[in-house]
Amino acid sequence: MKRIVIPTNTDDGIEPKRTQSQSQSQPQPPQSTPTPTPTPTPTPTSTSASSSSEQRHKGILPPEIIDIAVPSLKVGAGVGVLGLFVGAIGGIARTRTPVLWSIASGGQWFVLGFSYHAARQVAVKVMGGDEELRSSQKVQASAAAGGFAGMMGGLLRGPRNIVPGAVMFSLFGAGGQMMANALRPDEDGSTLSGRILGHKLSPVSRLTDREYENMLEEKLLRVEAEIALVDDHINELRAVAQSAQQQGSSKASTSSAPCES
Repeated sequence: MKRIVIPTNTDDGIEPKRTQSQSQSQPQPPQSTPTPTPTPTPTPTSTSASSSSEQRHKGILPPEIIDIAVPSLKVGAGVGVLGLFVGAIGGIARTRTPVLWSIASGGQWFVLGFSYHAARQVAVKVMGGDEELRSSQKVQASAAAGGFAGMMGGLLRGPRNIVPGAVMFSLFGAGGQMMANALRPDEDGSTLSGRILGHKLSPVSRLTDREYENMLEEKLLRVEAEIALVDDHINELRAVAQSAQQQGSSKASTSSAPCES
C-alpha cells in the first residue's frame, strides 16, 4: 500500500502529515500490560498417601490386641521351647519316635503358655489394670486364665480332656498366684520370709543391718576385754618371775659371803 504525505506549514519548516485513513490502516504496536505473576499452588505430597496407608494398616490390628498378642507369643515361645526338651526326654523314655513326641509336647506347651498369658492380660485389663487389682482379684484373674488355658490344651488332646484340663489348670493358676502374692512384699516392705522369721515361735530371728553392727561391736568389745585380761595375767607372771630371780640372786649373795671370811 502506498503512503500519501501531505506537507504542513510549521515554524521550523514543512513537516509531513499522515492521513487518517493511513493512520487507521497502519497497525499499531500492542501495548504491554503487566501480567500478574501466578502464585505457586501447593502440590500434594506423598505424605498424605503414606499416612492414609499407615492408618489402613493400623486399622487391621488395634493396638490393644498387639499389646496382648506380642508378649503372649513371646511367653508361648519360651514355654514351647521348654516343652520340646521335656517331650524329647519323655519320648526317649517311652516311645521309639522321640522327635514326634517332642514336637507334640512343644506345641501343647506353646498353646498353654500363649493362651494363659493372653487370657490373664485380658482379664486384668477388664478388671482395671494390674496396679489397681487387689490380691484376691489377681487370684481370680489367674484362675480364669488357667481355666481357659486348660480348655485349649484339652481341645488338643480330645474333647474328653476339656473339663478336667480347665479345672486342673484353674487350680494351678489360682495356687500359683497365691504363692506369688505371699512372696510379694507388703505395703510396709515385709516379705513372707521376713514374716516367718519375725514370728515369736520361729527359732531364727532376722537382724537388720544396724542390729548386726551392734552385735559385731559387742563381740569386738568382748574380745578386747579378754585380750586385756590376758595381758594383765602375762604381766603378773612376769612380775612373779622377776621377783623369783631377785630372791634367788639375793640368796646366792648371802650364801657366798661367809665363805670369803
